Amino acid sequence: MSKKVLIVTGDAVEALEVFYPYYRCIEENIQCTIASPVKKKLQTVVHDFLPEMETVTEKWGYKIESHASVDEIDPADFDGLIIPGGRAPEYIRLNPWC
Repeated sequence: MSKKVLIVTGDAVEALEVFYPYYRCIEENIQCTIASPVKKKLQTVVHDFLPEMETVTEKWGYKIESHASVDEIDPADFDGLIIPGGRAPEYIRLNPWC
């Protein structure tokens, strides 16, 4: 029986933190569902340092499609949960519908 993992995220998720676990799950034959507040194509971001700046910068990354909105998800259907970083967790935490 295949395991099922839920990734809960939203816009401004750190690109590496959503793409890497998503594709690693697929490589291991783990069913992986990406859920966001609204089912849509999510904009990822990449945080990086520039030599002339003393703080981190944020640039747009590739987009990734969410498979479902969070209100369509039954947590009991999943064996694991991944919450990637970036600004998405704060966005989700501050929205009452999540």
